[in-house]
Amino acid sequence: MWEFGESLAFTWIMGGLARDYTYARDVYPWLLTHWLEVASETRMPLDPLLWKEGPIATTYPACMAVKAAQEQAQDGGYRYLRTLREGLLCFRRKLDTREPLVEAAREAGLNVERFRVDLDSHAIVEAFGADLEATRTVPEEVRAAGNVADAHGSGERLPFPSAVFVGEDGSEHGVYGRATYDQLRAAAVLAGAEPADVERPSVLDALRRFGRMATREVEEVCSLPEPRANAELWRLASEWQLKPVRVLTGWLWELA
Repeated sequence: MWEFGESLAFTWIMGGLARDYTYARDVYPWLLTHWLEVASETRMPLDPLLWKEGPIATTYPACMAVKAAQEQAQDGGYRYLRTLREGLLCFRRKLDTREPLVEAAREAGLNVERFRVDLDSHAIVEAFGADLEATRTVPEEVRAAGNVADAHGSGERLPFPSAVFVGEDGSEHGVYGRATYDQLRAAAVLAGAEPADVERPSVLDALRRFGRMATREVEEVCSLPEPRANAELWRLASEWQLKPVRVLTGWLWELA
């Protein structure tokens, strides 16, 4: 987002991670362990105790809520999507029913009454259905690489996360599954995107642009190695310019 600026436009596709988590026996203990492993591998702050204390039954309502947010949000629903991600993965919020999802819309600065109307519309169901179809359409390159994922009882799907960069000529350049920033960058360039001629932001500028960020995200966006990123974040916190937010496996940072 920072490096390519207006050269890239983003469309968030909701993949419907699980229609019903309860269909599989002992799924919640497995999810708790799985997300702890993800936190260790990615160095992202996560709190998987959600799966022990108040687990969600399905991701579908949250997916449809994002589609509803996209009907009015100027940023394509990014801020609302981020609010749900942080709520579920960092703050143990049970975001699988209507009112908690509406409250998240309020936090993301959306028009709540319009959000309620959109959330109940057939258009949102159809939009989410189109997203599901897109994520269930597996290219041969993914199948050949043995990278097809299980849709938790709903057949097969693309591995998450995945990104497909589409050029102006319609050519597609996919990056399927976990990837480095360099891999994503290379696919964007192949699709014709051009990096903007801008310097990497300072830590404060990055948080002004993106809102609350994890340490790992600050490292990437600001091009800082881990020790320097930590040092700068804590320096700014000691000067009361940033507020650290503790999450089970790490920290989030927001402007003070």
